Amino acid sequence: MKPSTLNSSGTSKVDPNRLADFVMMTQRSCILNLSSELSRGNLSFPQFFLLTYLSSEDYLTMSAIAKKMGHSTAAATGLVDRLEKLGFVERVHAAEDRRKIMVRITGNGTQIVATMRGHIASELADLMEDMDESEASSVAAAGQAIEGKKLNS
Repeated sequence: MKPSTLNSSGTSKVDPNRLADFVMMTQRSCILNLSSELSRGNLSFPQFFLLTYLSSEDYLTMSAIAKKMGHSTAAATGLVDRLEKLGFVERVHAAEDRRKIMVRITGNGTQIVATMRGHIASELADLMEDMDESEASSVAAAGQAIEGKKLNS
């Protein structure tokens, strides 16, 4: 895979089409492994994605969960109910307003996210092992740009 090309000034430029191919290839590989791992823990993709959101936050409100997941608040509540029964999240009351319910990840939830992240990182490392330094730098730069854009939105 060659994610970069030289532009007219002779500098390296990331080719979005080749980068899209890389993303699709890695996504397909990761999804296949993720699917088999999640089925062992009786987790759906939306449940796992919610756990990944929660793993990077102290807590989320139901409305924040609904917004992040693109669901209604009722659907988010059902998602949290199932994760709570599996022992991956817990509900707590906000200190300033006990009517406000906060959802946070448990140690078991954090562990499953860490395990899956490890599997994905291993898959990516295997794929990137065959890249030359320029290709790996292009992929890393694209990842940083995507992360920066995500943080700013």
